[in-house]
Amino acid sequence: MSTAVVSRTAGRRWWWFLWGLLALLALATAAVFVPPYLVGGTTVPGLDRTTPGYYTSLVIHAVPAGIALVTGPWQFVPKLRARCPRLHRVTGRVYLISVVAASLAAVYSSAVTKSGFALQAAFFVLIVAWLYTAAKAYTAIRRREIQMHRIWMIRNYTLTFAAVTLRLYQLPLLALMNSVTWLEYREVYTTSAWLSLVGNVLVAEYFIVHRFLRRPRPSE
Repeated sequence: MSTAVVSRTAGRRWWWFLWGLLALLALATAAVFVPPYLVGGTTVPGLDRTTPGYYTSLVIHAVPAGIALVTGPWQFVPKLRARCPRLHRVTGRVYLISVVAASLAAVYSSAVTKSGFALQAAFFVLIVAWLYTAAKAYTAIRRREIQMHRIWMIRNYTLTFAAVTLRLYQLPLLALMNSVTWLEYREVYTTSAWLSLVGNVLVAEYFIVHRFLRRPRPSE
């Protein structure tokens, strides 16, 4: 077996491992954090219940955001796109509609949150980027620009997946609260929000450059 074949096989296995991990984390996050909102609960400690409409906007945001989080990974499976193009188109529409609905609901909750300007800024940057990348992905596929559509969908789902990485970043910071007396949950949440936003964008751009935009060298 040639080195090239071995390299491709290893690459496919690595891709499927990362895809499986991404899909599992997305499903677990949606399963744990969305249902409480459907029964009037929450997993956020000390959540503001006094601001009119705040909790309702979180519920309206959580449901479509969970749908987008779970359906998104399937859009990146090449065999599924090739064998079931109609299913790909239908789930793609569901995904984009969910992103738009979740984004619009998040506008109000981000505007009235009492967690401070730094968190508001992070959420508004996320909302604008989420809607912009969704619009670019939709426009690209309408123009039959397949590669650009995939690039913008990667960028968009990266922002959707911030719901997962935000909570992963919280784990060590929450543990740190036990030994750092001045550290409050608001600071933990705000820091996690910015880390998830910036970190996810950097990872997505690195992947896009190496997967789509890097030109092969003459010896390759």
